[in-house]
Amino acid sequence: MWEHRDSDATTFAGRYKTTKLVYYEATNDVTVAIMREKQIKGWLRKRKIALIKSINPTWRDLKQELFPLSL
Repeated sequence: MWEHRDSDATTFAGRYKTTKLVYYEATNDVTVAIMREKQIKGWLRKRKIALIKSINPTWRDLKQELFPLSL
């Protein structure tokens, strides 16, 4: 989250101003996380948006819910 918030134009987050967290999945297994990330990255944008809307229909920023004291 810090990297996204404090990014400059040389990073992906800085170039695209990705500062809002609208979706996440939790796991304790890094292999599962990487596999899921690759799966979602392969989807069309329309399907990704539907996934976000299924748990966060108003696209509220979830950062404060996850990290209430750190941001």
